[in-house]
Amino acid sequence: MNVSENISLQIEQETSGTILWLTGWSMPDAVYDRLRLLLPDFRHISVDYSAADSPEEMLCLTDTVVRDLLFIEGSPSRERVLHGPLLISGWSLGGLLALRLAAKGYGDGLVLFGATARFTRPKEELDLGIADAYVRQMIKGILKDRHAVEVNFRQRMFTEHEWKAGLAECLPPMGSWTTQALLAGLQILRSEECLSQLPNISCPVLLIHGTEDRICPYGAGLELTAHLPQAKLMTLTGCGHAPFLGKEVHIADEWRRWWRDHGEKQCCSTPI
Repeated sequence: MNVSENISLQIEQETSGTILWLTGWSMPDAVYDRLRLLLPDFRHISVDYSAADSPEEMLCLTDTVVRDLLFIEGSPSRERVLHGPLLISGWSLGGLLALRLAAKGYGDGLVLFGATARFTRPKEELDLGIADAYVRQMIKGILKDRHAVEVNFRQRMFTEHEWKAGLAECLPPMGSWTTQALLAGLQILRSEECLSQLPNISCPVLLIHGTEDRICPYGAGLELTAHLPQAKLMTLTGCGHAPFLGKEVHIADEWRRWWRDHGEKQCCSTPI
């Protein structure tokens, strides 16, 4: 998507703001489609890192899209091109990338699904994250049979009840990410940590987390709530790692209510 062209077409529309969407590991951006349809009062932009060749390229893509979205290229005063607030929404890996952007001063608000400030954890902190050995095993598995790794990952995303209810059928088809992008995303999950930066993220944050999340445990959501100055935690009891699937109407209503409470108080973002 050409961000500059998209903004030029939409910039004059009166909206509640712009949402930048960052998807989870291995997931097509289409996973957000139903939720986006329920938020027509926002403009919607996505970052496509499904073909990134390295962790560095994946991180650079997110940075570049935000800079192009916010500022007129070549402006000596870094004149802001985006009129109105920017919300950054991320799920899982996308949540970690969103926190990274917010720590740099980008964004007027964050909406995070099944997110964490640090994905891999030592043995004594597995209530907050997942063992690094598990991610290393995924990396090895991708090089042998990437389809099997994606299938296993999707199964782990859901509770037994969600799986039997057919919630996994709401996901877009597998295979949209390149093998290199899958590996790059896993390397970021192993290395990136935003814990030390959380107190510096001053924008409002809406956290949406399932209590039965086996990929980013609910404890990670509690940790974010405790360390982010303006965080609100929306707990979804009995939900796994995809808390928005099947609950889009409820989440869109809560999202709009939350932003109505915070948006008018929020100034436009300026990078630090």
